This record gives sequence, C-alpha cells and structure tokens, in this order.
Amino acid sequence: MELTDAGPLVLLAGYQAPDALRRIGLSRLTAWLRNRKVRGAENLAKAAVEAGERQHTAVAGETVIAQMVHTLAKEVMVLNEKITETEKLIAGRFREHELAETVLSMPGMGPKLGAEFLVAVSGSLDGFPTADRLAAFGGVAPAPHGSGKTSGNLRRSQRYHRRLQHVFSTSALVSSWSDPNSKRFYARKRAEGKSRIQAVLALARRRVNVLWALIRDRRCYQVEPPAAAC
Repeated sequence: MELTDAGPLVLLAGYQAPDALRRIGLSRLTAWLRNRKVRGAENLAKAAVEAGERQHTAVAGETVIAQMVHTLAKEVMVLNEKITETEKLIAGRFREHELAETVLSMPGMGPKLGAEFLVAVSGSLDGFPTADRLAAFGGVAPAPHGSGKTSGNLRRSQRYHRRLQHVFSTSALVSSWSDPNSKRFYARKRAEGKSRIQAVLALARRRVNVLWALIRDRRCYQVEPPAAAC
C-alpha cells in the first residue's frame, strides 16, 4: 500500500473528539496513523493531541457532531479512492495512444494533462494544419482586435478551448521550474518587463510550436537538439 496524503481525513474518520485524542496519546496515535500509511504521521499526531489537550470544554451535541464528522470523512475517503482509480484508468488509456510518448516527453506534461490535450484535439492534429491554429484554439495566441480607425491591437480571442488553455498554461508553468530551455525563455520574458502571467503565456505559446512539430515528426522532446526519434 502506498503512503497517503489524506492524513487529516484518516484521523477524522477514527478520532473526532478531543477526549478520544487525549486518551489514545501521542505514541499510540502515531502508530495508528502509520499503520494506515499516512505521510507525516508523527507530526499529524502531535498536532492533533496538542489540540485535544487544549480543548476541555464540552460542546452541546458533541457526540452527534463527531458521528457526522466520522461519516463525512469516510465518504470523502471513498470518493478520493474512486477519483484515484479513475485517474489511473485514464492514465492507462492515455499511454496506449500512439501520441502518448511524444506528448509525455514535453516537460510539464503528465498523463492527466496529456489525456486532456488528446481529448481537446480529438486524438490528433488533423484539424490543426499549423501551430498557429492550435495555439489560437488553445487560447494562447493573441488575435488582431482593431477597427476602421485603429489597427495592431492584439487581444486573446474570446472563443477558445478553456481546458486546452489550462493544459498549455499549466504545463508551461511546471516546465518553467524544471526544464532548462523553458527556464531561460521565462527568465528572458521577465527581464523584458513581462508579468509572471504574461511570461507563462508567452512560454505556453512557444511550447505549442514545439509540441506541434514533435507530433508532426513523431519525435520526442529533449533539452539539446537534435531531438531523437521516439
């Protein structure tokens, strides 16, 4: 069994009242949490026991409230398990796709974002003959917005795929921390006076060009050119 980050939910499912926390004590609560594979079991147990020690005032309806908390915590844990199982199924199906390896090679693109990308483009780039088309559809390419008297104004189109825009911007943000090429590009945009959001969107737009070319050529991304075949 893998370690879980749902420590507070696990704790609430087992111990809701301050007197119960005081009775079990730090060492036994720590062991109880560890047996349930909770991350940071000792720190969580310490915080819970200390909170229990500070609370000695009885609250009206405390028993009923504790039972409600127990029930809700259990329901949330079950829901989280179902979400985790569903995400694993999605990741498994995604990895079976012919473009999965190429998409995953892009820094910042994991199975979840990769699956969202493939769904948004209907599984291929057949409907996007150019990277510009893909960028516009994904909401990371400004479109001309002018009138008879003015021209040259650029704004992001109001008609774009918002989930795909989320994929592009989120993966760009992650890559700005982890990928050397993305780090350099992001830093350059910031040095030019761009805000953080503007720099991330500019990076996202650049990465669309890269991803589009990689999919076209069936290649995988790598930090230094030339890119190797998948």
